[in-house]
Amino acid sequence: MIYYVEDDTNIRDLTVYALRQAGYEAVGFAGAGDFFAACKERLPELVLLDIMLPEVDGLEILHMLREDAATKNLPVMMLTAKGTEYDTVCGLDAGADDYLAKPFGMMELVSRVNALLRRASAPAVSADDELACGPITLTVSAHTVGVDGVPVTLTLKEFDLLRTLMQNAGHVLTRGQLLEDVWGVTYVGETRTVDVHIQTLRQKLAAGGAGADAWIQTVRGVGYCVKQPA
Repeated sequence: MIYYVEDDTNIRDLTVYALRQAGYEAVGFAGAGDFFAACKERLPELVLLDIMLPEVDGLEILHMLREDAATKNLPVMMLTAKGTEYDTVCGLDAGADDYLAKPFGMMELVSRVNALLRRASAPAVSADDELACGPITLTVSAHTVGVDGVPVTLTLKEFDLLRTLMQNAGHVLTRGQLLEDVWGVTYVGETRTVDVHIQTLRQKLAAGGAGADAWIQTVRGVGYCVKQPA
């Protein structure tokens, strides 16, 4: 099931129709009230959000979704006429998984929806299920992180960011690579999305144990890396 929150009736109806033609169950909502009421009855597999909404805008809806334990991991794509770099970054920083600016083609929308749902349903277990760098341990299948055996609570994107860095320990990853690998979107230019998440990740690791944050290193002008374990 896909939920689409959009106050423009024509755009909402056309998008819902296209999704249904592609084989998806889809329902549209004009605003936050009806949307959240529907979520209480049935959680969707994917949420499409417009930013410019009456009363409660799309970014605030996204924030509310990420604050709720039942919906914090729901894949969310922003669909909006505000297509500037600033708006894109705001959406990604707020926790969106993808971003598509209006006007968009329905074939592109369906393709992006397919890709986002594939990423969301991918099995968590991998060949390197248990990762360790110094005092930091990460278990992919259990979705847990610890510092010197003390659990550290991370958001979904912080976890994915740390996992990507640890899986590539000793290798420098550019901001563009991290944005594409973790957020699943193409690099949008100068953005603080990765930097902000690195900062909060370091803070949480530091709180979990002395020196843990130092394992994530900044390579000026290039990107970030996790130190290679001895």
